[in-house]
Amino acid sequence: MRTVGVRLMVVDDHRLLAEALASALKLRGHRVLAAAAPTSGAAELVVSRAPEVCLFGTASPAAPGVFDPITRIGRERPQVAVVVLGPVPSPRGIAAAFAAGAAGYVRHDERIEGVERAMLKARAGESAIAPQLLRGAFAELLNPAVQPDDEGRRLLRMLTPREAEVLVRVAEGEGTRLIAAGMDIAPSTARTHVQRVLMKLGVGSRLEAAALAARTGLLERAAATGVTPQGPYIPGQRG
Repeated sequence: MRTVGVRLMVVDDHRLLAEALASALKLRGHRVLAAAAPTSGAAELVVSRAPEVCLFGTASPAAPGVFDPITRIGRERPQVAVVVLGPVPSPRGIAAAFAAGAAGYVRHDERIEGVERAMLKARAGESAIAPQLLRGAFAELLNPAVQPDDEGRRLLRMLTPREAEVLVRVAEGEGTRLIAAGMDIAPSTARTHVQRVLMKLGVGSRLEAAALAARTGLLERAAATGVTPQGPYIPGQRG
């Protein structure tokens, strides 16, 4: 006995992919209410049309906020099962999709039969995901890969706390005399600190040091560790 067709919507960041998938599913007896892009508008469509299943395609499942529409769908149309179509493989994306309320996750390179099986399982209230993808997601969550240090953190480790404060002051436009007054040190000592900072950062001027610090997030790293200028700041005074 043939399974009753699914009433569904297809949304994808790429309209051509959405329309091609919709056409293939129509030929297999399913009722496609809409094929659209981008996925950011999925929630509005699903809430208004109320399909049984929504196929939600995205090329960036690990991007912040990409699954916000799924969260809204779950809140306003909890009866709709959302199946994500994502890249191969993306353990973090899989975890984010299910955390947002998705009922399934299917690889973008899956055959149409696999997509159809996922839709039917999701409509029946079951989780629709290949075992190997699920194993990969759990493996990464339980044994997260060590992330390489970012450039800002690496550079900050090269500086002493005193030098880090000097860099923050340099980035704020303070001259040698103002740095010395603010840190309660001699101008010659402040000048030595500045030269050491420039040498360690591999730059030739204070302007380059400030630009490098801003570009790499070094200033934010310094602030997070409690390195902030101490002492009075006199507007308009530059050394």
